Amino acid sequence: MGVPQAMAALRDKAALVRESLQKSQTITESMVSILGSFDHRLSSLETAMRPTQIRTHSIRRAHENIDKTLKAAEAILGRFDLTRKAEAKILRGPHEDLESYLEAIDQLRSNLQYFTTHKCFKSTSGIITHANNLLTKAISKLEDEFRNLLTNYSKVVEPDRLFDGLPDSLRPSATSPGKRNDSKKDSDNQKNSENAVYTPPTLIPPRVLPLLHNLAQQMVQAGHQQQLFRIYRDARASVLEQSLRKLGVERLSKDDVQKMQWEVLEAKIGNWIHYMRIAVKLLFAGEKKICDQILAGIDSLRDQCYAEITANSVSVLLSFGEAIAKSKRSPEKLFVLLDMYEIMRELQSEIDYLFGTKSCTEMRESAQSLTKRLAQTAQETFGDFEEAVAKDATKTAVLDGTVHPLTSYVINYVKFLFDYKTTLEQLFQEFEESDTEAQLKTLTTRIMDALQTNLDGKSKQYKDPALTQLFLMNNMHYIVRSVRRSEAKDLLGDDWVQIHRRIVQQHANQYKRISWAKVLQCVTIQGAAPTGGGGILGGDSGSGISRAMVKDRFKNFNAQFEDLHMRQCQWNVPDSELRESLRLAVAEVLLPAYRSFHKRFGPMAESGKSPCKYIKYKPEDLERMLSEFFEGKTCVEQKR
Repeated sequence: MGVPQAMAALRDKAALVRESLQKSQTITESMVSILGSFDHRLSSLETAMRPTQIRTHSIRRAHENIDKTLKAAEAILGRFDLTRKAEAKILRGPHEDLESYLEAIDQLRSNLQYFTTHKCFKSTSGIITHANNLLTKAISKLEDEFRNLLTNYSKVVEPDRLFDGLPDSLRPSATSPGKRNDSKKDSDNQKNSENAVYTPPTLIPPRVLPLLHNLAQQMVQAGHQQQLFRIYRDARASVLEQSLRKLGVERLSKDDVQKMQWEVLEAKIGNWIHYMRIAVKLLFAGEKKICDQILAGIDSLRDQCYAEITANSVSVLLSFGEAIAKSKRSPEKLFVLLDMYEIMRELQSEIDYLFGTKSCTEMRESAQSLTKRLAQTAQETFGDFEEAVAKDATKTAVLDGTVHPLTSYVINYVKFLFDYKTTLEQLFQEFEESDTEAQLKTLTTRIMDALQTNLDGKSKQYKDPALTQLFLMNNMHYIVRSVRRSEAKDLLGDDWVQIHRRIVQQHANQYKRISWAKVLQCVTIQGAAPTGGGGILGGDSGSGISRAMVKDRFKNFNAQFEDLHMRQCQWNVPDSELRESLRLAVAEVLLPAYRSFHKRFGPMAESGKSPCKYIKYKPEDLERMLSEFFEGKTCVEQKR
């Protein structure tokens, strides 16, 4: 194919393409025209439908508003219905069904809150006023119910029930509360044993406590805290005070205490110690337990209630202790002061727990103050006792030379001190941190020294110097023996005991020298050969002694021995071992001397007229008569 043909073919194809493009343009213009027509028609249709759409939307909104209104009305009617039901329950009162009554009050509060937040309703104010009035009546009835429940179930606790809560060792059947237990150590061991369990009484039945708690909560929510406080305080304080009075607690002033006889006062102190233990460990503990349960979650009111309930009872108990601590001091009060101090120390941890809140500060501090005051008075009484021992001016002497009542009193006093050793150590530490054992040793030594000084003075009342020595021997022996048998020995030490044993022996030796020197001279012949018998000298017929001198010696011996026998049988050595020892010491000196004299010079006296007038006693007679010495016999008994 040539170029011209190719060109012709190309022109034909170009023409064909042009023709196709023209057709396509024509079709496009036709479609645009058609679409334009559709757009115009749709716009017209939309314009025609707009009013219908607006009416449809309005109708839908109206339906929605109607639904909301119906629901709101239904809620309001429901609230009215609940209010009506709550009102019916409240008008019936809480007696039939307290739980349902409390639910009604909660519902009434909820409704009141609802109408308060929806004040747009036309009758809202009237509804709120009615609900408030109804709630006031409900709370008033709750107060009455709380008062009735608390009063009805608050019963005075009988003493027997309280005693049942004590450990066995502290019950009245085991130890009379009116008397101090002389076996102090045994009592302490019992109190400190693991079995010393205290069981507070059930003051209000457990099943009632949740009801009282719910009532109290409702009263607080209603803003009636003060009404709740007064009701609770008045009901429980009265019962607590009556329980203590029934137990025997009474308010006594310092003047009342001062007027009492010691025996009566001592019994009351013993009772007070018993009452303190019962009050703190049983009654106050039980009171706190129910107060914590009924007023749980109302802390400030709970603490204030407990403080007010117990205040008067605590005051009555502590005032007696204060009266004793402030009363006139006397030695016999020391041990009851220590007993009182001891019980306050024993109860200190419980008191700190029971009265640990700010509301109870005054009671807690009063108890601590009493403990300090008792310690101070006891310490001052120590000084009074030492001074009283030193200055005891009892004029009545013990005629038979036996142990003086002052000696036995002081020794018993000191022995009791050591029964309180632990208590004394605590007491000393109240005032200073030092070696408490050294303090007790110093105290004991001073008392012993004061006693010995006083006994030395009393011994001078005797006209017979031999009886003076016997008196001092008896008293010093009693002191040494008592110390050796008590805890005082460990404190004073062996050296003290040995020194004072030597003093006893010295007085015994002085007694022998003073009483028997002249008697022994009667059976001693100067210049004769020694015959033994403790250094007593004798003689024989070859010594140049005349019959007259021998008779005179026998006569003087008889007279002096009989005089000693008559007087010293009335003297008393109460300790049997000491009595036998003293008799033996005299016999060991007298009998050998008399036997030797009798053997060697008896025949000279017997060879003359009336030998019985001079030789009245055989050695065996003297031995028998010596066994009658120091028995404390009266003259009438001797004649018999």
